[in-house]
Amino acid sequence: MTKKNSSAMPATSSRLIPVSLALVGGALLLAGCAAMQRGPVGNKAVPEPGKAVELDRYLGRWFEYGRYEAGFQKGCEAVTAEYALRPDGAVSVLNSCHKGAVDGKLSTAEGKAKVVENSRGAKLKVSFFGPFYGDYWVLDHADDYSWSIVGEPSGRYLWMLTRTPKPDERTTALLKARVQDLGYDWSLVRLTKH
Repeated sequence: MTKKNSSAMPATSSRLIPVSLALVGGALLLAGCAAMQRGPVGNKAVPEPGKAVELDRYLGRWFEYGRYEAGFQKGCEAVTAEYALRPDGAVSVLNSCHKGAVDGKLSTAEGKAKVVENSRGAKLKVSFFGPFYGDYWVLDHADDYSWSIVGEPSGRYLWMLTRTPKPDERTTALLKARVQDLGYDWSLVRLTKH
């Protein structure tokens, strides 16, 4: 007769513990990454986008003039974003940066975006990680689509985009004034080198 070990756990519950720990660990890792990437709130009352956006005119290559620094962009220079229409109607997104210097190692991130209904084209949902989408609001743009100011509801993220890597003084002064008019703290802006 064999003696049963009363302290042994049933096989099914012993398999559930590693799975449960993996799920909890994954959730904590995601939460930690999200917290690490957050910067300070630079605008406590982000306004709704003021103008409609014609998607076909917004598509193409943009150069980042400046931004609020975020963990996922730390040390990025020569930053560009390219938007193109996909066959399924969504927008492909290709973000590029050079790590540490204008001639540093190239890093890219591919994603997709979809226009939010009833937003006049000014709000998009962008994803770089499967089913997880973030807000992308075109808060303002030039009538000729030569520059745009992009934010999102939390006020932690801000990007200024231009069609040329080095915009003229008139455009840079206009961008600074518009960013401040929209309620953003200019002291948090990091200008991008190209």
